[in-house]
Amino acid sequence: AGLGSAAAAEKDERQYFELRRYRTHVGPKKNLLGDFLRDVGIPAMNRVGIEPVGVFTAKYGPSEPTLYVLLVHKSLESVATASARLLADDQFAKSDFVNAPLSDPGYVRVESSLMAAFKDMPKLEASPKKPRILELRIYESHSIKAAKKKVEMFNEGGEIAIFKKTGLMPVFFGETIVGPMMPNLNYMLAFDDMTDRDKRWSVFGGSPEWKKLSSDPQYKDTVSNITDIILQPTGYSQI
Repeated sequence: AGLGSAAAAEKDERQYFELRRYRTHVGPKKNLLGDFLRDVGIPAMNRVGIEPVGVFTAKYGPSEPTLYVLLVHKSLESVATASARLLADDQFAKSDFVNAPLSDPGYVRVESSLMAAFKDMPKLEASPKKPRILELRIYESHSIKAAKKKVEMFNEGGEIAIFKKTGLMPVFFGETIVGPMMPNLNYMLAFDDMTDRDKRWSVFGGSPEWKKLSSDPQYKDTVSNITDIILQPTGYSQI
């Protein structure tokens, strides 16, 4: 029973990441969503236990959707009950944005994916608050088995440890549970700027540990496609 309880406790400590991709309005209403998140949405999310909340625009990579929002949940229950808890918050529920009419919605559409944090990095590690860029990488795999093997490469294989040893700064690693382009995993790295990014990736690529790990035949052909997006945090982003 002790072992079971310990395993349950360890599992409960793993965070869940909800990545929302908003298609926002163009023209005079383009800032509606961002203004709402800054003034009402993020404070309300924090009050109901969803924190931190990251809000980003795409600097390089797919420009649609216009706004990326990352919500950090402490449990799956938090994900399932988030809408109800937010609507029970007076400031959130009474805002003009939430009560927008059919003829004048606050945004066009939102797509969302839900991820479970990796075993070897169970919580988001926010980078220092300073001017910086964040790189979001999405690794698709051709099968469930290959996807699990790539996750294993980061955990048991030691790739996360090599990232940190060579100077890369991970923000989170997440295995997608529900969302588009499955099976896939997502991870985010923080850099000062593109020059810093290129330098740090070069150090990682030349690492003997990485060369050894990447040549291990058990991890061959585990990634079928990579999407790479450079994100710029908004001024009110908490990540």
